[in-house]
Order: sequence, then structure tokens, then C-alpha cells
Amino acid sequence: MNTATFQSLLRRRPFQPLEIRMSNGDVHVVRHPEMAMAMKSNIFFGSAESDDFEFLSLLHVVEVKAISIASGGTNGETSQ
Repeated sequence: MNTATFQSLLRRRPFQPLEIRMSNGDVHVVRHPEMAMAMKSNIFFGSAESDDFEFLSLLHVVEVKAISIASGGTNGETSQ
């Protein structure tokens, strides 16, 4: 995964929610494009329910896939 590819996924209109799978097995769901931002080597990932945020290393992103709105949990949910 690189910055340009992730940015293009966030800019799609209409936005399609994303599931980000990391090399350690963590899964992050991006329900709104405003809740994630691609940086040079990280993804800034925020939660809509709290002020929590994480930096996800682009090097450890294993898979990013579009999901339906009915899939996954609430924005910012992390599951293992």
C-alpha cells in the first residue's frame, strides 16, 4: 500500500467504507473519509465515538477492501 493509492480510495465519490487489515491481524473500519488521512508512511486513523486516534504504518497494511455499510461495526472499530 502506498500513500497515493490510499488517498484515491478516500477520495472516491460516493465514498465506499473501507476495511484495513494489518500484518498483526488488526482490522480497522473507515466508515467516513474524514476519519482517515494518508501521510507519507502512515495512515492517521481517528474514531468518531471518542478522541482516540492511531497511526497505522503503511508498511504493515496487508489488505484494504471496500465493504458494504451493513458490514463491520461502528466507525473507528478495531477488531482482532
